[in-house]
Amino acid sequence: MLYIVGTPIGNMEDLSLRQAKTITSAEIIVTEDTRSTGMVLKRIEELFHLKKNPACRLISYYQEKEFEKLPEIISLLEEGKSMVLMSESGMPLVSDPGYLLVKEVIKRKIPYTVIPGPTAVVTALAHSGFKLNHFTFFGFLPRKKGDVVKSFQKAKEVSLLLDESPIVFYESANRLNETLVLLDSVAPTAQVCVCRELTKMYEEIIRGTPKGLSEKKFRGEIVLVIAF
Repeated sequence: MLYIVGTPIGNMEDLSLRQAKTITSAEIIVTEDTRSTGMVLKRIEELFHLKKNPACRLISYYQEKEFEKLPEIISLLEEGKSMVLMSESGMPLVSDPGYLLVKEVIKRKIPYTVIPGPTAVVTALAHSGFKLNHFTFFGFLPRKKGDVVKSFQKAKEVSLLLDESPIVFYESANRLNETLVLLDSVAPTAQVCVCRELTKMYEEIIRGTPKGLSEKKFRGEIVLVIAF
């Protein structure tokens, strides 16, 4: 049985009892980052007094290793192992590894379920103050300037088609200022909500226009919500 388990995006006190029980009872933990998983296991023990299954094995499963590790993981599931899939933080598969695994699990009719948890997308949307009847998540912005501009142009078209619904992007703090300048070239009147370090000690929500925000300095993990 495969358990797709969401985990906190920053604040470890967002752990649920169901997440904790599922993670600590697993025979195999397939994880994007073994270090962050170790921190989650430690926090589970502190909060819920639950210890990891002594026989549990951790398998590193990041993007570059998805295809290579897939046969071994499928073999373990077909043996009947209880397996948890975790990301470094948040919900697996949402701009994180797991697509190939879940696709194969469905194809082979291996039982699986999802243990819900926090996600930066929905948390940022709730912070934004924008109308949320519809929204679109574009994932991480590309690195090339021309591709970023094309992404914003497409996002603007989608937003207008869906009754001016907000668009969500992930972006790196060290590229954000340049990204906002590019956004200003496409949609200077857009309303932007920059969500920084969500759920963490230095969480900060900053709203404004692309040009105004491009003059500020940003650090940490960033979610960008745009209303065109």
